[in-house]
Amino acid sequence: MGAREGRSLNRRYRGRDYATNVLSFPAELPSGVAAPLLGDIVISAPVVEREAREQAKPLRDHYAHLAVHGVLHLLGHDHQRERDATRMEALEARILASLDIANPY
Repeated sequence: MGAREGRSLNRRYRGRDYATNVLSFPAELPSGVAAPLLGDIVISAPVVEREAREQAKPLRDHYAHLAVHGVLHLLGHDHQRERDATRMEALEARILASLDIANPY
């Protein structure tokens, strides 16, 4: 997704008027349909590339971090409250460490 589309989706679904790096959309399956589907993750390549450059992170690692972050949201994790953010960040760091990726925080 491009930055313009990312901004539009972020504004529409989260009420935030800026291009974000990743958005997660939980699956809304019809009643009675059982499928191993969590939902969709949308990553904005231009935003991720800019952030990786600005933060001096390997691009591959930043993409991996955002993919993990998006999946955790689909699994019900959130970071709206400080305590939840701390837990989610620690979980992300552990998952990324298992992939030999440095702690992004």
